[in-house]
Amino acid sequence: MAVINRIAGLADEMTAWRRHIHENPELGRDCHQTAAFVVERLKEFGITDITTGWAESGVVAVIEGQGDGPTIGLRADMDALPILEETGLDYASKVPGKMHACGHDGHTAMLLGAAKYLSETRNFAGRAVLLFQPDEEGGGGGEVMVQEGVMDKYAIDEVYGIHNGPGLPTGMIGTAPGPLMAAADSFYIDIQGSGGHGAEPHETVDPVVAAVSIVQAFQTIVSRNNDAQKRLVISVTQINTGTASNIIPDTARICGTVRCFDAEVRDMVERRMGEIVAGQAASFGVEAVLDYDRGYPPTVNDVDKARFAAEVARDVVGADQVEGNARPIMAAEDFSYMLEARPGAYAFVGNGVEGATVHHPKYDFNDEIAPVGASFLARLVEKAAPL
Repeated sequence: MAVINRIAGLADEMTAWRRHIHENPELGRDCHQTAAFVVERLKEFGITDITTGWAESGVVAVIEGQGDGPTIGLRADMDALPILEETGLDYASKVPGKMHACGHDGHTAMLLGAAKYLSETRNFAGRAVLLFQPDEEGGGGGEVMVQEGVMDKYAIDEVYGIHNGPGLPTGMIGTAPGPLMAAADSFYIDIQGSGGHGAEPHETVDPVVAAVSIVQAFQTIVSRNNDAQKRLVISVTQINTGTASNIIPDTARICGTVRCFDAEVRDMVERRMGEIVAGQAASFGVEAVLDYDRGYPPTVNDVDKARFAAEVARDVVGADQVEGNARPIMAAEDFSYMLEARPGAYAFVGNGVEGATVHHPKYDFNDEIAPVGASFLARLVEKAAPL
């Protein structure tokens, strides 16, 4: 088995769809133009069961198979990023400050390609439910769609999603049973001191030294509080304070991110951060408030569905192009909410080892992999719900 011939024949169409979406990026839940483009294509394919407005601009479409069978959900994200594109491509973003720098334009094109094929052939039992989701980049559109009842409304039994993978060989497919991507939490610490002249620190309550001490103490959470066999990243990404070299400021702010896979680790980090902030604040005589914001949960594949997805991938690209025990990564993904609601699996399709990675102003989706991703999605349905 290999890439489906009919889908390979759609390569030029998928490229055109993808590049149109790339030229017209939208952010967050404001993906209305993209959604309208998707709906227009779906109607051209003869699909009539279409609903809109999920998480404000999401689209859900149903393709009926032949006879009774399971309902298989396939998800693609549609939103872009607030980045000024620097690719210089003919189809570069026409919207200054907005760019498809994560390949969601490609994911949408791949699901459209799978939809066209499935609607033509209907070589499966049950139903395929296509989930075109907005607001993956930080807003949790996947969570909103689940909260709005998409899984129950369509009686979805299992759900699958894909993401392009820069750094992986072109067309290689990687997945793994269990955790594949990390939880993503954010923390914000506001420190209140009492500023003054830099020449008279004894007349102040300095928030800067308190901030530095808190940051240093946070490093011991990973090195001394966490089980070394459990992955954990704590990154302080901002320290904002001060206005001049000779002024001790009144306030300081610390921001950062926490990535892990284990619920107990997540709880431990939040608890220890609270203890450290309180202790350091007392030590330096400042007031400090920690805001720990739990973001996306870890993306955890169902063990059996991940193994099934790897088998399907081998049918599409060959065994030597599939990694069924891919190493988990510390990035996060809101498909995690859909996997909490239903068993399923997430996979990566190699975007190539050359070029910029995602979230970079020079990133570009590799159109060569669109037939691979579309074939993988279509085969998931055909293999999960055979006639």
